[in-house]
Amino acid sequence: MVLLVHLSGNRDYTGDTTPKCVCFPFRDSRNGRQVSWLGPELRRRSRMSTNPEINPLSTTFPPSGTQALPTRKIRIIGVPLDMGASRRGVDMGPSAMRVAGLEARLEALGHLVEDGGNVAVELAETQNFGSPNARYLKQIAETCTRTAEAVARTLGEGITPFVLGGDHSIAVGSVSGVAEFFRRQNQKIGVIWIDAHSDINTPDTSPSGNVHGMPLAALLGMGPEQLTNVLGYSPKISPENTVLVGVRDIDAAERANIKRAGMAEVYTMRDIDERGMRAVMEEALRAAGRGTAGYHVSLDMDWIDPEDAPGVGTPVRGGATYREAHLAMEIIADHGRMLSFEIVEVNPVIDEHNRTADLAVELACSAFGKKIL
Repeated sequence: MVLLVHLSGNRDYTGDTTPKCVCFPFRDSRNGRQVSWLGPELRRRSRMSTNPEINPLSTTFPPSGTQALPTRKIRIIGVPLDMGASRRGVDMGPSAMRVAGLEARLEALGHLVEDGGNVAVELAETQNFGSPNARYLKQIAETCTRTAEAVARTLGEGITPFVLGGDHSIAVGSVSGVAEFFRRQNQKIGVIWIDAHSDINTPDTSPSGNVHGMPLAALLGMGPEQLTNVLGYSPKISPENTVLVGVRDIDAAERANIKRAGMAEVYTMRDIDERGMRAVMEEALRAAGRGTAGYHVSLDMDWIDPEDAPGVGTPVRGGATYREAHLAMEIIADHGRMLSFEIVEVNPVIDEHNRTADLAVELACSAFGKKIL
């Protein structure tokens, strides 16, 4: 025997209000009362699953134990740019994360997810790299402007931007877009920059001329005008609300630039080793959130140890472990003040069976509220 329940106009966890019918196995009834039915058992099994190919019941009931936060509308924005790095391949990062099931796995948490496609990016092979001190600066600045406009437009529609890189130079665009949206409301934002590197070089200090080592400097107002002045103003963020987490490979000139910028919140891997991830992240989030509308989270996958994330362009030994990385994302989700999110530097060309992209998707799920229980 089957119990047929008609749900008319009830909003399900995906936000859908269309009428629907759900069938539950049912053993018997007595005087119109249910005395034994299998619905809860089936629902419990389906709610605990995070498999994107879950059975139809789970599309009506949100997965229990996997999403403890209010659901969001999320727009995926790909930026397949690799001109900021010397090693090619991160332009395929957005595709690798999509192939790893990003959209379906976020939807399994109850979020409404749409893929906004990719921002237009020039092919490096067709371009002149320009000055060796800041290679492809013109093309990168143009891509960052398009990215900033897409991010600001997304926020204006009440949707959380989730930007996929691409090398880390795209952060000039993503952060500029978030900062511009809240600047219109007379608010400022914080930034959590999670990376093995500090990315605070300028063309005058960079030993390589690779722009993916310059975005944080540009956002703080240091460096070439093409980057610092995206969307027509500078700086985009304040040093007191900008936090570096997990750094372990910093150039000598970058140490000077950190002091010059006035950044006080810099947590190295030694801080994480000595104090633990929870203490570091709690302090970092307090600093980024102090007096701000919230914060943008910029996650460079080379922050994680190459044992767990081999597919990155600039790997550095001694990074965060698999569980430390998840814990950091879970704490970000617990605080509930993340305005936007990006993952960069996934390089499928040197990855192993898409391991790094798959881990990136796992970490994104944790940042957007996935829980163990």
